[in-house]
Amino acid sequence: MLNYIIRRILYAIPILVGVNLITFTLFFVVNTPDDMARMHLGIKHVTDEAIVKWKQEHGYDKPLLYNTEAEGVAKLTSTIFYEKSIAMFVFDFGHADDGRDIAHEIKSRILPSLAIALPVFLLGLLTYITFALIMVFFRMTYIDFWSVVLCVALMSISSLFYIIGGQFLVSKLWHLVPISGYGSGLDAGRFLLLPVIIGVVSSAGANVRWYRTIFLEEMNKEYVRTARAKGLPESIVLFRHVLKNALIPIFTGAVVVVPLLFLGSLITESFFGIPGLGSYTIEAINSQDFAVVRAMVFLGSLLYIVGLILTDISYTLVDPRIRLE
Repeated sequence: MLNYIIRRILYAIPILVGVNLITFTLFFVVNTPDDMARMHLGIKHVTDEAIVKWKQEHGYDKPLLYNTEAEGVAKLTSTIFYEKSIAMFVFDFGHADDGRDIAHEIKSRILPSLAIALPVFLLGLLTYITFALIMVFFRMTYIDFWSVVLCVALMSISSLFYIIGGQFLVSKLWHLVPISGYGSGLDAGRFLLLPVIIGVVSSAGANVRWYRTIFLEEMNKEYVRTARAKGLPESIVLFRHVLKNALIPIFTGAVVVVPLLFLGSLITESFFGIPGLGSYTIEAINSQDFAVVRAMVFLGSLLYIVGLILTDISYTLVDPRIRLE
C-alpha cells in the first residue's frame, strides 16, 4: 500500500502543474497585466507610468511563460508563471494584490467554511441515505412513487430559490435567524442554521435518487436472494447487507465534495455574508486578483487528489477483496 500511495503522490505532481498552467493561461487570456493594473488603480485617468509602476510592485512586469531576453534557465524562471505558481508547491502562496498574506487569509477563513460545509456534508449524507433506504424498503408502493416525484421536484428548483426563499420566509417574515452575517463562538450557530438547512434541502432531490438507484441495483444481486432464501427479514437484508455492500459507490460520490468542505460554497457564503474561502474566491474573481485565484484553484486540486487517495484506501476497509497494487 505504501508503494501505491507514493506512486499516486508522484502522479499528482504533473497534474497540479497542468492545472496551474491551464489556470494561468485562461486567466491571462481574459486579463492582461495592464487590465489588472487599471482595475486596481481605477479605469479612468490612469497614466502609463502608474501602470508600469503597479506591475513592477506586484511582479507582473515580466513575460508570462517564456523570457526571450534572459539566458539559460532564466528564460523559464524569470517569468510571471514561474514566480507566481511554482512557490505554491511548498505552500508559499505569497501576497494578494492588495498586500494581504494569502496563507493567513486561508487559515482565518477555513473555519467559517468548515462550519457550514461539514454539517451539510454529514447531516446530508445521513438524511439522503436514510430516505433512500426507506424508499427502497417501500419500493413499488405509493410511498416510493410520491417520494420519487418529490425528489424530481426538488431537483428542478434552483439552489438560488432556496436561498432567497429561505432568507425571505425564515429571516424577514418569521425573524427566527439573522438574514446574513457571521458571529464568533456559539453565537455563530444562529447564523449557520439557515445556510446548513438550505444546503441539505437543495441537494436532497439528486442525492436521494442517486442513493436509491445504488440500493436498487444491489437488491438484484445474488447475495440478496441468498439472504432472503435463508429467511432473513427484509429490514435486515436492506439495512445490514445491502447498505454495507453499497458503501464503495457511496464513498466514491462523497469524495467529490471533499474540496468543498475546505473551500466552502461560493454561492452560499456570498449570499449569507459568511467570511469563508468561498466568498474570498468570489471577491478575488471580481477584483481580478490572480494571486488569490490561482492559490484557491491549486488548493482545490490538491484536496481533490488527496480525497481520491483516501477513498481508494477506504475501499480496502470496506471490501477486504480489494488490494492496492
